[in-house]
Amino acid sequence: QVQLVESGGGSVQAGGSLNLSCVASDGWYSTSSTYCMGWFRQPPGKEREGVATVSPGGGMTFYADSVKGRFTVSQDKDRNSLDLQMNSLKLGDTAMYYCAATGCDVHPYMMDDILTTMNPERYAYWGQGTQVTVSS
Repeated sequence: QVQLVESGGGSVQAGGSLNLSCVASDGWYSTSSTYCMGWFRQPPGKEREGVATVSPGGGMTFYADSVKGRFTVSQDKDRNSLDLQMNSLKLGDTAMYYCAATGCDVHPYMMDDILTTMNPERYAYWGQGTQVTVSS
């Protein structure tokens, strides 16, 4: 089973930046070669929502409209991690952030759907979450 661990959350003022990191039990690069990966978040009083997703191998990335242009997802080969750089943070970004992964050795149409719809129910493996709090 794939096990994921997030880190890097904390408190920051609006307009500031944070970098989140996610590591996998068997190494992120081996996991990313066959798994779709993503970052999700759950704001206070709201349902869990997709933030960014990455195709197997990291060839394609997708972002929710609410974070497009501000957040960047990337792979760090030295630390063997999947990172989420968050810039220009807003009050609405306050949430518990989760790293997730799911098997993506599927038909291209299905993979595209998994990545673009960012439906949490389509992801099988989850980290414990890391809290991000943005204040004014």
